[in-house]
Amino acid sequence: MPFTLNVNGKALKADVDPDTPLLWVLRDSLGIVGTKFGCGVGACGACTVHVDGQPMRSCQVPVESVGKAKVTTIEGIGATAVGKKVQAAWTELDVAQCGYCQPGQIMSATALLSKTPKPTDADIDAAMAGNICRCATYVRIRAAIKRASGQKTEA
Repeated sequence: MPFTLNVNGKALKADVDPDTPLLWVLRDSLGIVGTKFGCGVGACGACTVHVDGQPMRSCQVPVESVGKAKVTTIEGIGATAVGKKVQAAWTELDVAQCGYCQPGQIMSATALLSKTPKPTDADIDAAMAGNICRCATYVRIRAAIKRASGQKTEA
């Protein structure tokens, strides 16, 4: 079935089954591969994208449910003011170790800062709880979120 999706500000067409997870439409049909497959059950956060500004686990979102919503992936988040700050903080603080989970981490952090510009540690913990980093860069992730928000960091 043909779908036209608004991804990173572009109308893109994919001919897929309606129940195909958005993750696989992005990666396999559209060639937008920054969004990663982690667990397939929405528990790790590696596949996080924004759908109309809300962070969602793309492995759990059937493409038919997207409709005309705006989908933003890691490839497009730097076009937003908050996303640009988050990506810069990630680079400045050398957050990534292996880097596999970082697209999802950045997408969740950007969603947090879009809603809560000066988050507390508790806000960060709550927003990032569903994102797993096997390299355990959590201290650097927190510092980068604080830096992107303009708060003093210890890193």
